[in-house]
Amino acid sequence: MKAKGKLIKNKKYKPLKYKSLLIILITLILFNCKNESKKQLSEGIEGTPLYLKYAKGFTVEDFGTYKVLEIISPWPKADKTYRFALLNKDYDADFWSKEQKDYDETLEIPIKKSVVTSTTHIPALELLDVEQTLLGFPGTEYISSKKTRKRIDDGFIRELGKNEGINTEVLLELEPDVVIGFGVDGNNRTFETIKKSGIPVIFNGDWVEESPLAKAEWIKFFGVLFNKEKEADSIFNTIEKEYLEAKALAKKVNYQPTILSGAMHNDIWFLPNGTSTEAQLLKDANTNYLWKDSKGTGSLSLNFESVYSKAKDADIWLSPSNYISKEALRNANSHHAMFNAFKNNHIYSSINTTGTSGGILYFEMGVARPDLVLKDLIKICHPELLKNYDLYFFKKLD
Repeated sequence: MKAKGKLIKNKKYKPLKYKSLLIILITLILFNCKNESKKQLSEGIEGTPLYLKYAKGFTVEDFGTYKVLEIISPWPKADKTYRFALLNKDYDADFWSKEQKDYDETLEIPIKKSVVTSTTHIPALELLDVEQTLLGFPGTEYISSKKTRKRIDDGFIRELGKNEGINTEVLLELEPDVVIGFGVDGNNRTFETIKKSGIPVIFNGDWVEESPLAKAEWIKFFGVLFNKEKEADSIFNTIEKEYLEAKALAKKVNYQPTILSGAMHNDIWFLPNGTSTEAQLLKDANTNYLWKDSKGTGSLSLNFESVYSKAKDADIWLSPSNYISKEALRNANSHHAMFNAFKNNHIYSSINTTGTSGGILYFEMGVARPDLVLKDLIKICHPELLKNYDLYFFKKLD
């Protein structure tokens, strides 16, 4: 009975004790699961990579509540990869306050307020219908787009000075979510000042890519920042399709017109090397670019004699530097008039197609729309192929 009485006496308390232990156990399990989940985020469950067919300068992995953007080639021979954590609206703020040390910057997406620093960035914003996010730009007079020019004229986009020395005081007033920059190396004091103020700077390296379609594919970079990956993919697929169809059309022609490019400055003739995107466009247009076999980075620098001996009888002269007319070309150097392409009036340039403030359309849109550039070249070199197509960028020099 004693034992039985003891059992009855404790009956009252044991369930409470078990219940407390059960609560503690559940709490520990949930805490450990939460920590394990966070551990997986930081140490790396595999994300879904963004499909890139041509571009090599950036990568993106999607982990659901966040994405990781890596800029591999922000400029030639870059020795560092820049990593950015792009956080969706349901991210864990406490967790990322600790995790951000593993990234160059963390920022929330979609971007609502932006600053870009190259006219080549403008078409991507417009194609994705996010141009209204643009608050400032260095050198607004260089923008040729009618849509963005109207926003400048209406006071929605502030002038930020020159790209080499952005007016940081005005930029900080705008409080953008991000600044999309570009640079020839990693030495830009202005961008460092902007970053120290707490505004992320992401370098766009589209210009470093080695093919026209690779450069155009950077619209997917903007698609990620604005949560418009599907739209960016669709836009690029259309551009790629138009480009490849134009290339296939040009292959049907047997004759390849010979091409001269560039012009002289201070007795040096500058023209694209054979591995440049300009040379690839000429190849895809089924032409015989006379320096197609040259290799290297940057442009070729040649003397007049070597250019004249090779190209005096060239059929077509494309992109004669920044000369706006045949007269300007002759006045700069009388040797220019010695070429048959000059005598036959077969000189075409993109320099004269500008916006209302003088911005050159080719410099702004050429990277984003290589399909239009290629069609222009085909129209010039094989006019019988695109009878109903009007030149978009290029014009014959008067």
